Amino acid sequence: MVNLAKEKRTPQQYGFGVRLWHSSMTEARTAVTEALAAEGFGVVSEIDMQATLAKKLGVTIAPYLILGACNPTIAQQALAIEPYVGLFLPCNVTLWQEGDAIVVTAASPTAMLELAGDERLTGLAREAETRLRGAMARIMV
Repeated sequence: MVNLAKEKRTPQQYGFGVRLWHSSMTEARTAVTEALAAEGFGVVSEIDMQATLAKKLGVTIAPYLILGACNPTIAQQALAIEPYVGLFLPCNVTLWQEGDAIVVTAASPTAMLELAGDERLTGLAREAETRLRGAMARIMV
């Protein structure tokens, strides 16, 4: 029998991120959106988990946002190769408060598209990841 606890991936295997110190959620969201735009991504969806869980379950959590980031050129090229790749789109970027920091993370396109098993998508995944990492570097400045 496989011990699933030992097989669990660490966040570094399927995502990456940064911590923004002494920043509000509003300031962090603005910085992230601007950094994504500078790397060719637009935010095409936003899920406010705090509001959703309060409405649906009546529970209170700290602010937590999930942004759906899309680079239209990369998305179009990937969909032309494999329509099922839409299951991995858009790229998720999360923001949540942890103490005095706002944690900003992004799902790794290379890790996600590894699941597709289609080598034709590898270059596009690397390009998307390079741009997302570039956005993370921009918000640290």
